Amino acid sequence: MTRRNLYFYHKKDSEMMEKAGHLYELAEKYGFTIVNDFKQANIIVSIGGDGTFLQAVRKTGFREDCLYAGISTTGTLSMYCDFHIDDTSKMVEAMANEQIEVRRYPTMEIKVDDESSFYCLNEFSIRSAIIKTFVMDVFIDNLHFETFRGDGMIVATPTGSTAYNKSVNGAIVDPMLPCLQVSELASLNNNRYRTLGSSFILSSGRSLTLRVIQDGNDHPTMGMDNEALSIQHVEKIEAKLSGKQIKTVKLKDNSFWEKVKRSFL
Repeated sequence: MTRRNLYFYHKKDSEMMEKAGHLYELAEKYGFTIVNDFKQANIIVSIGGDGTFLQAVRKTGFREDCLYAGISTTGTLSMYCDFHIDDTSKMVEAMANEQIEVRRYPTMEIKVDDESSFYCLNEFSIRSAIIKTFVMDVFIDNLHFETFRGDGMIVATPTGSTAYNKSVNGAIVDPMLPCLQVSELASLNNNRYRTLGSSFILSSGRSLTLRVIQDGNDHPTMGMDNEALSIQHVEKIEAKLSGKQIKTVKLKDNSFWEKVKRSFL
Protein backbone atom coordinates (compact mmCIF):
# COMPACT_ATOMS: atom_id res chain seq x y z
CA MET A 1 0.00 0.00 0.00
CA THR A 2 1.34 3.39 -0.98
CA ARG A 3 1.23 6.43 1.26
CA ARG A 4 -1.36 8.11 -0.99
CA ASN A 5 -4.30 5.70 -1.16
CA LEU A 6 -7.49 7.68 -0.64
CA TYR A 7 -11.03 6.54 0.16
CA PHE A 8 -14.05 8.86 -0.08
CA TYR A 9 -16.97 8.26 2.28
CA HIS A 10 -20.27 9.90 1.31
CA LYS A 11 -23.84 9.23 0.22
CA LYS A 12 -24.16 7.54 -3.15
CA ASP A 13 -27.16 9.50 -4.44
CA SER A 14 -26.89 11.40 -7.72
CA GLU A 15 -26.71 14.84 -6.08
CA MET A 16 -23.75 13.89 -3.87
CA MET A 17 -21.99 12.03 -6.68
CA GLU A 18 -22.19 15.20 -8.77
CA LYS A 19 -20.79 17.33 -5.92
CA ALA A 20 -18.00 14.86 -5.23
CA GLY A 21 -17.00 14.41 -8.87
CA HIS A 22 -14.51 17.28 -8.98
CA LEU A 23 -12.92 16.08 -5.70
CA TYR A 24 -12.15 12.73 -7.31
CA GLU A 25 -10.58 14.56 -10.25
CA LEU A 26 -8.60 16.86 -7.94
CA ALA A 27 -7.25 13.92 -5.92
CA GLU A 28 -6.10 12.06 -9.02
CA LYS A 29 -4.52 15.23 -10.41
CA TYR A 30 -2.32 15.48 -7.31
CA GLY A 31 -1.18 11.90 -7.43
CA PHE A 32 -3.60 10.16 -5.08
CA THR A 33 -4.89 6.68 -5.81
CA ILE A 34 -8.63 6.41 -5.16
CA VAL A 35 -9.57 3.02 -3.72
CA ASN A 36 -13.00 1.41 -3.35
CA ASP A 37 -12.09 -0.57 -0.22
CA PHE A 38 -11.41 1.54 2.89
CA LYS A 39 -9.11 -1.21 4.20
CA GLN A 40 -6.65 -0.34 1.43
CA ALA A 41 -6.69 3.39 2.21
CA ASN A 42 -4.42 5.39 4.46
CA ILE A 43 -6.42 8.60 3.96
CA ILE A 44 -10.19 8.51 4.52
CA VAL A 45 -12.18 11.59 3.52
CA SER A 46 -15.80 12.16 4.51
CA ILE A 47 -17.98 14.45 2.40
CA GLY A 48 -21.00 15.89 4.24
CA GLY A 49 -21.05 17.26 7.77
CA ASP A 50 -19.93 16.26 11.25
CA GLY A 51 -22.48 13.43 11.25
CA THR A 52 -20.97 12.04 8.06
CA PHE A 53 -17.48 12.28 9.57
CA LEU A 54 -18.59 10.34 12.66
CA GLN A 55 -20.17 7.70 10.42
CA ALA A 56 -17.01 7.48 8.32
CA VAL A 57 -14.87 6.82 11.38
CA ARG A 58 -17.34 4.22 12.70
CA LYS A 59 -17.95 2.42 9.40
CA THR A 60 -14.21 2.15 8.72
CA GLY A 61 -13.41 0.70 12.13
CA PHE A 62 -11.82 3.62 14.06
CA ARG A 63 -8.51 3.02 12.29
CA GLU A 64 -5.37 4.37 13.94
CA ASP A 65 -3.14 3.66 10.93
CA CYS A 66 -4.72 6.23 8.63
CA LEU A 67 -5.56 9.91 8.46
CA TYR A 68 -9.18 11.14 8.49
CA ALA A 69 -10.33 14.40 6.90
CA GLY A 70 -13.75 16.01 6.69
CA ILE A 71 -15.11 18.07 3.78
CA SER A 72 -18.23 20.10 4.54
CA THR A 73 -21.09 20.39 2.04
CA THR A 74 -23.04 22.77 4.30
CA GLY A 75 -22.71 26.54 4.46
CA THR A 76 -20.02 26.55 7.16
CA LEU A 77 -17.12 24.53 8.46
CA SER A 78 -17.64 22.47 11.61
CA MET A 79 -15.77 20.71 14.41
CA TYR A 80 -14.61 17.77 12.28
CA CYS A 81 -14.72 19.31 8.79
CA ASP A 82 -11.63 21.42 8.08
CA PHE A 83 -12.44 21.97 4.40
CA HIS A 84 -15.41 23.25 2.44
CA ILE A 85 -16.34 21.51 -0.80
CA ASP A 86 -16.20 24.79 -2.74
CA ASP A 87 -12.80 25.88 -1.36
CA THR A 88 -10.35 23.72 -3.28
CA SER A 89 -7.32 25.94 -2.55
CA LYS A 90 -7.03 24.66 1.03
CA MET A 91 -7.37 21.09 -0.18
CA VAL A 92 -4.64 21.58 -2.75
CA GLU A 93 -2.37 23.10 -0.09
CA ALA A 94 -2.91 20.11 2.19
CA MET A 95 -2.45 17.60 -0.63
CA ALA A 96 0.78 19.21 -1.78
CA ASN A 97 2.25 19.38 1.74
CA GLU A 98 4.15 16.19 2.50
CA GLN A 99 4.94 17.39 6.05
CA ILE A 100 1.31 17.57 7.04
CA GLU A 101 0.54 17.95 10.73
CA VAL A 102 -2.08 15.83 12.40
CA ARG A 103 -4.46 16.35 15.29
CA ARG A 104 -5.16 13.36 17.54
CA TYR A 105 -8.59 12.95 19.11
CA PRO A 106 -9.18 10.49 21.97
CA THR A 107 -11.92 7.86 21.72
CA MET A 108 -14.01 6.12 24.33
CA GLU A 109 -14.73 2.41 24.77
CA ILE A 110 -18.19 1.33 25.91
CA LYS A 111 -18.86 -2.19 27.19
CA VAL A 112 -22.42 -3.41 27.76
CA ASP A 113 -23.08 -6.26 30.23
CA ASP A 114 -19.48 -7.54 29.93
CA GLU A 115 -20.24 -8.70 26.38
CA SER A 116 -20.49 -6.19 23.54
CA SER A 117 -17.79 -3.54 23.18
CA PHE A 118 -18.06 -0.35 21.10
CA TYR A 119 -16.01 2.76 20.38
CA CYS A 120 -17.20 6.39 20.38
CA LEU A 121 -15.50 9.52 19.10
CA ASN A 122 -18.13 12.00 20.35
CA GLU A 123 -20.33 10.71 23.15
CA PHE A 124 -22.36 7.87 24.60
CA SER A 125 -25.86 8.62 25.88
CA ILE A 126 -28.35 6.54 27.83
CA ARG A 127 -31.96 7.67 28.30
CA SER A 128 -35.25 6.30 29.51
CA ALA A 129 -37.19 4.85 26.58
CA ILE A 130 -40.57 5.50 28.18
CA ILE A 131 -42.22 8.49 29.85
CA LYS A 132 -40.79 7.59 33.23
CA THR A 133 -37.51 8.25 34.98
CA PHE A 134 -35.11 5.41 35.63
CA VAL A 135 -32.50 4.70 38.28
CA MET A 136 -28.79 3.96 37.92
CA ASP A 137 -26.04 3.37 40.45
CA VAL A 138 -22.95 5.32 39.39
CA PHE A 139 -19.49 3.92 40.16
CA ILE A 140 -16.14 5.64 39.61
CA ASP A 141 -13.57 2.86 39.46
CA ASN A 142 -14.91 0.62 42.26
CA LEU A 143 -16.38 3.45 44.35
CA HIS A 144 -20.16 3.84 44.53
CA PHE A 145 -20.43 7.54 43.80
CA GLU A 146 -24.16 8.25 43.62
CA THR A 147 -27.58 6.81 42.83
CA PHE A 148 -29.06 8.68 39.89
CA ARG A 149 -32.75 9.04 39.07
CA GLY A 150 -33.77 11.02 36.03
CA ASP A 151 -34.01 10.96 32.26
CA GLY A 152 -30.47 9.75 31.57
CA MET A 153 -26.78 10.60 31.25
CA ILE A 154 -24.24 11.63 28.65
CA VAL A 155 -20.62 10.51 28.72
CA ALA A 156 -18.57 12.67 26.35
CA THR A 157 -15.04 12.77 25.03
CA PRO A 158 -13.33 16.19 24.87
CA THR A 159 -14.30 16.63 21.20
CA GLY A 160 -17.83 15.45 22.03
CA SER A 161 -18.06 18.06 24.76
CA THR A 162 -19.20 20.67 22.23
CA ALA A 163 -22.22 18.65 21.04
CA TYR A 164 -25.02 17.02 23.09
CA ASN A 165 -23.00 17.54 26.27
CA LYS A 166 -22.85 21.34 25.79
CA SER A 167 -26.62 21.50 25.28
CA VAL A 168 -27.16 20.25 28.87
CA ASN A 169 -24.74 22.85 30.31
CA GLY A 170 -21.67 20.64 30.30
CA ALA A 171 -18.23 22.22 29.95
CA ILE A 172 -16.23 22.43 26.71
CA VAL A 173 -13.01 20.47 27.24
CA ASP A 174 -9.70 20.94 25.45
CA PRO A 175 -8.96 17.71 23.49
CA MET A 176 -5.35 17.92 24.68
CA LEU A 177 -6.75 16.68 28.01
CA PRO A 178 -7.46 12.94 27.73
CA CYS A 179 -10.59 12.60 29.84
CA LEU A 180 -14.32 11.83 29.98
CA GLN A 181 -17.11 14.20 31.00
CA VAL A 182 -20.29 12.90 32.64
CA SER A 183 -23.42 15.07 32.41
CA GLU A 184 -26.90 14.48 33.80
CA LEU A 185 -30.22 14.64 31.97
CA ALA A 186 -32.98 16.01 34.24
CA SER A 187 -31.94 14.38 37.51
CA LEU A 188 -34.36 14.25 40.43
CA ASN A 189 -32.96 15.44 43.75
CA ASN A 190 -35.03 14.79 46.87
CA ASN A 191 -34.73 13.08 50.26
CA ARG A 192 -34.35 9.68 48.61
CA TYR A 193 -32.19 10.43 45.58
CA ARG A 194 -29.22 12.78 45.62
CA THR A 195 -26.82 13.43 42.75
CA LEU A 196 -23.94 15.84 42.24
CA GLY A 197 -26.16 18.03 40.07
CA SER A 198 -23.35 19.13 37.77
CA SER A 199 -21.07 17.64 35.14
CA PHE A 200 -17.84 16.05 36.32
CA ILE A 201 -14.56 15.12 34.64
CA LEU A 202 -12.77 11.77 34.87
CA SER A 203 -9.09 11.41 33.97
CA SER A 204 -7.86 8.89 31.40
CA GLY A 205 -6.98 6.22 33.96
CA ARG A 206 -10.44 6.04 35.51
CA SER A 207 -13.50 4.02 34.55
CA LEU A 208 -17.19 4.80 34.89
CA THR A 209 -19.78 2.10 35.56
CA LEU A 210 -23.54 2.62 35.32
CA ARG A 211 -25.74 -0.13 36.80
CA VAL A 212 -29.35 0.11 35.71
CA ILE A 213 -31.73 -0.73 38.55
CA GLN A 214 -34.11 -3.42 37.33
CA ASP A 215 -37.45 -1.84 38.22
CA GLY A 216 -39.33 -2.45 34.99
CA ASN A 217 -37.60 0.37 33.10
CA ASP A 218 -34.55 -1.64 32.09
CA HIS A 219 -34.81 -1.13 28.31
CA PRO A 220 -33.13 2.28 27.98
CA THR A 221 -32.39 4.03 24.70
CA MET A 222 -28.64 4.20 24.09
CA GLY A 223 -26.73 6.16 21.47
CA MET A 224 -23.11 6.24 20.34
CA ASP A 225 -22.14 9.38 18.45
CA ASN A 226 -25.08 9.69 16.03
CA GLU A 227 -26.10 6.04 15.95
CA ALA A 228 -28.58 4.13 18.12
CA LEU A 229 -27.42 1.03 19.97
CA SER A 230 -30.01 -1.74 19.61
CA ILE A 231 -29.62 -3.73 22.83
CA GLN A 232 -32.90 -4.41 24.61
CA HIS A 233 -32.12 -5.53 28.14
CA VAL A 234 -29.30 -3.67 29.90
CA GLU A 235 -27.91 -4.08 33.40
CA LYS A 236 -24.41 -2.58 33.28
CA ILE A 237 -22.50 -0.11 31.12
CA GLU A 238 -18.77 0.52 31.51
CA ALA A 239 -17.08 3.55 29.94
CA LYS A 240 -13.39 4.46 29.72
CA LEU A 241 -10.94 6.09 27.36
CA SER A 242 -9.80 3.44 24.91
CA GLY A 243 -6.26 4.56 24.22
CA LYS A 244 -7.21 4.50 20.52
CA GLN A 245 -6.74 7.88 18.85
CA ILE A 246 -8.20 9.20 15.61
CA LYS A 247 -5.81 11.26 13.49
CA THR A 248 -7.21 14.18 11.50
CA VAL A 249 -5.73 16.92 9.35
CA LYS A 250 -4.36 19.88 11.30
CA LEU A 251 -4.51 23.10 9.32
CA LYS A 252 -2.74 26.32 10.20
CA ASP A 253 -4.96 28.85 12.04
CA ASN A 254 -7.66 26.23 12.67
CA SER A 255 -7.11 24.91 16.19
CA PHE A 256 -9.84 23.35 18.33
CA TRP A 257 -10.46 26.64 20.13
CA GLU A 258 -10.64 28.57 16.88
CA LYS A 259 -13.30 26.07 15.82
CA VAL A 260 -15.16 26.60 19.10
CA LYS A 261 -15.04 30.39 18.57
CA ARG A 262 -16.23 30.04 14.99
CA SER A 263 -19.07 27.70 15.96
CA PHE A 264 -20.42 29.36 19.10
CA LEU A 265 -19.21 32.98 19.43
